[in-house]
Amino acid sequence: MSAITPCRGHELVSVVIPIYNAEATLDECLRSVEAQTHADLEIICVNDGSTDGSARIARDHAARDTRIVVIDKPNEGYGASCNRGIGAARGTWVAIVEPDDTLVPTAYADLLSCAGELGGPGAVDVVRAPYWRVLPDEKDGEVRVSCPYRGRVRPRRQPFAIGDGVELLRHHPAIWAGVYRRAYLVEQGIRFLEIPGAGWADNPFLAQTLLRTDRIAYTDRCVYVYRERDLCEAESLAGRSPLTPLERWNDMMDVAEDVGVTDRRVLSALALRGLNYALITLSGAGEDAPGVHELLERSLRRLDPDVVFHEPGISSAGRELYSRVRGIAAPRGGKLAHLAYLAREGVYRVRTNGVAFSVRTALSRRGGRLG
Repeated sequence: MSAITPCRGHELVSVVIPIYNAEATLDECLRSVEAQTHADLEIICVNDGSTDGSARIARDHAARDTRIVVIDKPNEGYGASCNRGIGAARGTWVAIVEPDDTLVPTAYADLLSCAGELGGPGAVDVVRAPYWRVLPDEKDGEVRVSCPYRGRVRPRRQPFAIGDGVELLRHHPAIWAGVYRRAYLVEQGIRFLEIPGAGWADNPFLAQTLLRTDRIAYTDRCVYVYRERDLCEAESLAGRSPLTPLERWNDMMDVAEDVGVTDRRVLSALALRGLNYALITLSGAGEDAPGVHELLERSLRRLDPDVVFHEPGISSAGRELYSRVRGIAAPRGGKLAHLAYLAREGVYRVRTNGVAFSVRTALSRRGGRLG
């Protein structure tokens, strides 16, 4: 292993990699973690009962790099694997890396530098950052674009409560684009839900980590490279498991109610996610799928009409769905507010990612987990 200069503070970062049948991408993923300019890492590979060559690849890397630990266990799903890794972690900070993604070489140096400027782990519980999205292009290649909140998280001061950086709650959970103080996770009892498969367990983890503290830090330097295979993957999942998106959203709402969230910005972000997930469910499965109608009614009753009808990000379809299920007439003016919102989003996407990609995502259904 080549010598790498550690980041200031020499704080150990426990990098948890939940692995299931990822042999095609795992080697590249591990190489990106091993090459971090912040060298004080323990790399915990949790093999979740893989049936391909993933375990062999992880052990080959462990034989060359003593920072790597491989944990083998039966297949239990993403959440159980992350919990197993976090339970084994010894670091000051915990990070999650998915085995089909990679890290920017300075990822943990940048994240820990951000925390250090604010007083380090004694003053910060969570550090978040933007990420790169890598998608297939129309010529069998790849295109890299920035995530939907880069340049938009602008808290008045740092560290901050999530209301001041609410863009982190309005888009893809992206829980891997950051680090978490391990003692904070333990003190607050923050764990992943242990559900079969992936199951969108990142949603409640997002809520737990961002709603239970007012000590969040943010750096606007991209730290992670997220490989997306399909702009409509959310609808595809809803077709296979139609109740999953809204069930996970209800888990998020449970967290919000438990901590007593009253910040209108946070409630509005949760409403936007809830209506988008409801539309994803209907698009992927239809309202006649078993349990969908009942779940829709139970979910939308949790939303305040005033919050829903004043959130410009909620589409006309979302407002109409909410009105129909709740039996509430929507006030006038929502369509114009939503068009103005779309115009702002369009300008942002063109400015950050160019015209061609912005048109492509506009023509897709929702362009990712929220769009």
